[in-house]
Amino acid sequence: MNMITNHLPTEELQALDAAHHLHPFTDGNALAAKGARVITRAQGVTLTDSDGNDYLDAMAGLWCVNIGYGRDSIADVAARQMKELPYYNTFFQTTHVPAIALSQKLAELAPGDLNHTFFSAGGSDANDTNIRLVRHYWAAKGKPEKKVIISRHNAYHGSTMGGASLGGMKPMHAQGGLPIPDIAFIDQPNWYAEGGDLDPAEFGLERARQLEAKIAELGENKVAAFIAEPVQGAGGVVIPPETYWPEIQRICDEHEILLIADEVICGFGRTGNWFGSETFNIRPDVMTIAKGLSSGYAPIGGSMVTDEVAATLNAGGDFNHGYTYSGHPVAAAVALENLRILEEEKIVETVCNETAPYLEEKWMQLGDHPLVGQAGICGMMGSIAMTPDKSARAGFAGGAGQVGLICRDHCFSNGLVMRHVGDRMIISPPLVLTKSDIDTLIDRASKALDLTLKDATDQGLMKSA
Repeated sequence: MNMITNHLPTEELQALDAAHHLHPFTDGNALAAKGARVITRAQGVTLTDSDGNDYLDAMAGLWCVNIGYGRDSIADVAARQMKELPYYNTFFQTTHVPAIALSQKLAELAPGDLNHTFFSAGGSDANDTNIRLVRHYWAAKGKPEKKVIISRHNAYHGSTMGGASLGGMKPMHAQGGLPIPDIAFIDQPNWYAEGGDLDPAEFGLERARQLEAKIAELGENKVAAFIAEPVQGAGGVVIPPETYWPEIQRICDEHEILLIADEVICGFGRTGNWFGSETFNIRPDVMTIAKGLSSGYAPIGGSMVTDEVAATLNAGGDFNHGYTYSGHPVAAAVALENLRILEEEKIVETVCNETAPYLEEKWMQLGDHPLVGQAGICGMMGSIAMTPDKSARAGFAGGAGQVGLICRDHCFSNGLVMRHVGDRMIISPPLVLTKSDIDTLIDRASKALDLTLKDATDQGLMKSA
């Protein structure tokens, strides 16, 4: 589908953007001096900017455009729903057909008996819901003192007050009075950065057993839940050792705490199964969903809970919580169409059986590059850790992120959207990526690594911290 979009010249758009638009996670003055990249259209896995440059979007927007861009049927469904019922709420003992149909479909797709969904507008507010939900759950069980939620350093669970508190990102906690009370943290299962001399299996057990130690420290009677992403996404695509999740599950089973799997990134096919919990054999009591639920075509998220959790909540009287846009009819209709596409086109099966294995084969070869200390991948999310010294898994003497930023800029210059987290380069492409697209992605990533190595060498950055 060819489109011609008329718009103001790029410089004028950039000036207006700088004058009026406050961007997320951005130094506004630095962006104004540089000028924002203006994306004007997208199709499949390709973005086009206001100057006509094309980019292979290896981040699927923000980890979310699983079915790719330009799906006309999504637009048709949204338009039809807007004409029929553009909005109504689900407060006051009221519901509507899209919310009913979506909650039923999610119960069908989700693992175990996660058969009930409390809808939100995205992942951040779904995790805010989870804080109140698990505390209300324990109060309904006569244990209101069980309030503490344990999370992990370098986790990402959103950027609202509650979501950012659950997350373990220090730069976020440095602003706005975070974290809120009754949130505790253990270390992340990042073997590459923190494993030292332990082998990955030993390290995975050590990190998991920190949860048991933290429960003992706080008192089991005080701990409500443990929350974690199956694979840490914004933390740098940190794939835990194989020993990690089985031990976490054992600890949650043996101690009276709920397990919250934050599937905002990992859900809806990203790891090669419908949910990351299936990939890692996790049995969550609560599951956070968003992003791939609608492939980003409309804002929607939710908290899915088991039959037992739902029964306890329902027996506990009013749950005094909710959002104007909980189960928004247009967003719910869009999500249903997105799920239909994922199912009928067998996108998750194709990822599992064909494209993810091909991507893994090609991606892991990047680990041979002289700048790369480790390549890791799980389904359609991968990372490469850059280092000046492969054998020592060393960081750069100049500090984290300097080399990563150089590499990110070379990616953009070569028509590739690949994100940097410190000095880790990460991808999370649309699930409709073809083998040909994968070849293009790898070629452009390799070129960016070559150029980055040259720049880092020329600038004297190839020194170990």
